[in-house]
Amino acid sequence: MTTVTARQSTVSAPVNIAVIKYWGKRDTSLYLPTNSSLSLTLEQDDLRSTTSVRIDPAFTTDRLWLNGTEEQVGGRTRKVIDALRALRRDQGGDDEELVEAGMHICSENNFPTAAGLASSASGFAALTVGVASALGLTTSPAHLSRLARQGSGSACRSLFGGYVAWEMGSELDGSDSLADQVAPASHWPLHALVLVASAARKHTPSTAGMQTTLVTSALFPARLAVVPERMKAMRSAIVARDYDAFAELTMRDSNTFHAVCLDSYPPISYLSDVSRAVIQLVTAYNNLFLTPGKDGLGSKGYRAAYTFDAGPNAVLYVRQEHVAEILAIVNAIFPPPTVDREAYLGKAQEYVGKEDENMVEDLLKRMDLQTLPIGSLQRIIATTVGDGPRILGSGGEVSLLAENGLPKRLA
Repeated sequence: MTTVTARQSTVSAPVNIAVIKYWGKRDTSLYLPTNSSLSLTLEQDDLRSTTSVRIDPAFTTDRLWLNGTEEQVGGRTRKVIDALRALRRDQGGDDEELVEAGMHICSENNFPTAAGLASSASGFAALTVGVASALGLTTSPAHLSRLARQGSGSACRSLFGGYVAWEMGSELDGSDSLADQVAPASHWPLHALVLVASAARKHTPSTAGMQTTLVTSALFPARLAVVPERMKAMRSAIVARDYDAFAELTMRDSNTFHAVCLDSYPPISYLSDVSRAVIQLVTAYNNLFLTPGKDGLGSKGYRAAYTFDAGPNAVLYVRQEHVAEILAIVNAIFPPPTVDREAYLGKAQEYVGKEDENMVEDLLKRMDLQTLPIGSLQRIIATTVGDGPRILGSGGEVSLLAENGLPKRLA
């Protein structure tokens, strides 16, 4: 009999923030969405989940640690692991004993969990790729996206870098509900400013919130009706690098998403007063440059586009030439703390002082907005569109797990 040895893999996976939102499941067991969606994958050097998976015949059971705390391996996590094991069994090989061995998984995020920053997307993407790699599974990213979807719907989009669509599909078994890359990050290197209004865990989890909306919102069918045309228009805007169309579609879809949440019963309000102040800022800033389109559609001259997932934190998609200017305006309306400024701004610090100060002063005067108290924003993260999951290695030096299979951080 062949001696079976342990096998491990460590991977990182990125956050993705949708510009056409996924909200609602037509099948809760298979995680099939009520509409297609489209997102931008963010640079994982800035926002990521890192996951180590060790499979060892010495392990008697599957165990999972998330950010240093042991969690039950059940529900969605169990579903993804079991699906990957089943697929590996189907592929055969001489290491079938390893497929049945216990699995230890350690995952860490470098950003707040469950605060509306798509931690479940990056987390389940990293889990899917990590387990697949440790099992020696051979399959395509599109196929893996179908499995990641069963952990967190939006996780399927984190299987790719750049601009990614999740097509809802029509098959009852979900076989055609998977992600595909619309364009790589290099096609259009947009920048993102993540304005963290709160790192607290959101009061209504996405899984519960979207089903409440589906059942109770009278506006929900109207949103579903416009999404197919928005998906088509957004794909075209990305391919053509048409920022005006991209910005308008992004903000309109964010608005309608939160409108149906508020129309749910009981109402779901993910936005805070700070969130609404960000919307007011971006709207006032854009209005200084816009040439209106017909009936309020197709305006030209956008400088920034906001979007909010299921939480109060804003993501502003901007072109590189406007990052310094919009950051200076944000810092004027939401003053940074006087201490720990570097931690607050992070990589955004490199844009401070690169704006045209006279121009910013004039813009702020014309925008005529109230300055909010220091501390209204907790942090600013500057990032860009980035790549998909990375396999960091199979050795102990990159692993989050020690040789005994327990997290290094707990040693």
